[in-house]
Amino acid sequence: MRAKKIVVAFGTRPEAIKLAPVIKELRRYPKRFKVVVLVTAQHRQMLDTVLELFALEPDYDLGIMMTNQSLGDVVVRILQRIEPVLKKERPDLVLVQGDATSAFACALAAYYQKIPIGHIEAGLRTQDKYQPFPEEVNRRFITTLADLHFAPTGWARMNLIEEGVDRRRIFVTGNTVIDALKEIVRRQGPGRVPVLNTINPNNRLLLVTIHRRENFGRPLTGICQALRQIVRLHPDVEIVFPVHLNPMVRGTVRTILSNHKRIHLIPPLDYLNFIQVLKSSYLVLTDSGGIQEEAPVLGKPVLVLRNRTERPEAIEAGTAKLLGTEPARIIRETSILLKSKRCYQKMARAKSPFGDGRAAKRIREILTRFLAC
Repeated sequence: MRAKKIVVAFGTRPEAIKLAPVIKELRRYPKRFKVVVLVTAQHRQMLDTVLELFALEPDYDLGIMMTNQSLGDVVVRILQRIEPVLKKERPDLVLVQGDATSAFACALAAYYQKIPIGHIEAGLRTQDKYQPFPEEVNRRFITTLADLHFAPTGWARMNLIEEGVDRRRIFVTGNTVIDALKEIVRRQGPGRVPVLNTINPNNRLLLVTIHRRENFGRPLTGICQALRQIVRLHPDVEIVFPVHLNPMVRGTVRTILSNHKRIHLIPPLDYLNFIQVLKSSYLVLTDSGGIQEEAPVLGKPVLVLRNRTERPEAIEAGTAKLLGTEPARIIRETSILLKSKRCYQKMARAKSPFGDGRAAKRIREILTRFLAC
């Protein structure tokens, strides 16, 4: 029996992190699977650091990234450049992850070629098509196209069932980011990220990440103003803020937060160093999705700077709290965790709802049955 060919397609750093364990797991069984890695390079620089970290060498690199590219540009260039690859390879399945525009465009291209699609991290929903934008609609489109739905949690599975997805095609696997995180924690050596050497060891470190499109403009301005006030109110607090490369983020952040000795604005970190900073932090303020999954595994409370989250499991489990973007609430809720050891420990000790680090193995087993290999 020939090995079944799977094209694993992705374009952003989060996708690469979450797909790396799956690629590694499938490649452990070369008689069953032939893995073809295709990257769109929607985010070139941030993607390449992850490829290097996990020793992933793409078989195809579409190289679509352009300065100031629109979402339409991304979709059109992916569709144009991936079609000849799919026609040449004729895979048995195309595997995509999450909700990036790359994932949607690659799934759409596979559908056009009548190739089955597997969707990892399926079923996440906010029920608001503009929050997050465009991710909420991207993942809904992928659900319509997909043949296999790998839901990270039971809540995600129920979302899919309520939308009419055949429950026989839905599988709860846990989130593959936990697999990746555990591997990185095992690999970390004694070296320290340079920014950590500048932190007063007696101070508490707040890790901040902001990049969502819906937070551009007034919400981001309010978040930054809240961060300045938090540092002013708590002399034992320092902030490390890896600033996203998007100029809409960098401009606002630098204008409001530059030139403060306890606020460290740094370039984006590679994943290995980012996890080291996360491990060294006291708590996290973020609008990211992935950090809501990663931080609880390391016992770090998460304050979510968004109005809606597609990961309500974290809120229900008590590992995260949804704050929105109004400065007064951000200041108040952060101060509670900084002042109250009881409130802090309640969040820090809550159990992560996102799996046990064996999601990639479960996905491989399901693909073995589906592809009869």
